[in-house]
Amino acid sequence: MIAEVGEQVTDAELVAQCRRDPDLFVIVHDRYYRDVYLYVAGRLDTQIAEDITAETFLLAFDRRDRFDPERGSLRPWLFGIATNLIARHRRKETRHYRALARLGPEPVVEGHENRVVASVAAERMQPYLAKALAALSGGERDVLLLVALGQLGYDEVAQALGIAIGTVGSRLSRARAKILALIDKETVHG
Repeated sequence: MIAEVGEQVTDAELVAQCRRDPDLFVIVHDRYYRDVYLYVAGRLDTQIAEDITAETFLLAFDRRDRFDPERGSLRPWLFGIATNLIARHRRKETRHYRALARLGPEPVVEGHENRVVASVAAERMQPYLAKALAALSGGERDVLLLVALGQLGYDEVAQALGIAIGTVGSRLSRARAKILALIDKETVHG
């Protein structure tokens, strides 16, 4: 049934076992929840991230019979489900990025010696990055954020989105170029 203590079953073995004993799906949840949640939370606010992540695992449980281990592991499959659920919230996500862009950088408060330079730079860059992310197509934004926030490789992104690896590379390249073009370096760097 389950591997001996200390052994980790493969995703294919785990799904096969979950088909026979649905209670074992908790192992899938425990194994991948954190990764999926961090990806979704990086795309949306934390409250929605909790809901989307929960819905991701609910759909995965309902569709566990459709998982094809020949196409890859559970991780990109789960990220694909999460990305599709995020797409339902795309309009809200885009409005969120546009609102962040309108806020502008927060003024630097004098006297905070402990503020890390990287943190200040990130805060000042946030509205510019948000505006650039809002300007990307949905496909470009999905690829960029799966790589940046989900830390998926090209092959995993391709599997998650159901696209060719070459498409992943071209979308990522276009997204990077657009972001660089949209961020005014003089404004960001003072």
